[in-house]
Amino acid sequence: MNGQHREDIKIGAEVEVVLKADQKSGRLTRGKVAELLTSSAFHPHGIKVRLEDGQVGRVQNILSKATLESL
Repeated sequence: MNGQHREDIKIGAEVEVVLKADQKSGRLTRGKVAELLTSSAFHPHGIKVRLEDGQVGRVQNILSKATLESL
């Protein structure tokens, strides 16, 4: 599932993001969502998120829809 729709991305979900520095190469970084940074419902390049380790990138793939409430 791609990361263009905000409603599909939940706090705690495991995702693959492309970091700003990796946009040209397309290298993906895996992590868990700590915060949603894009306020709009849709973004063509992916919703911007902050991962638990502090890195910021745009979601390219959603690997799980787990939420912190279910932990």
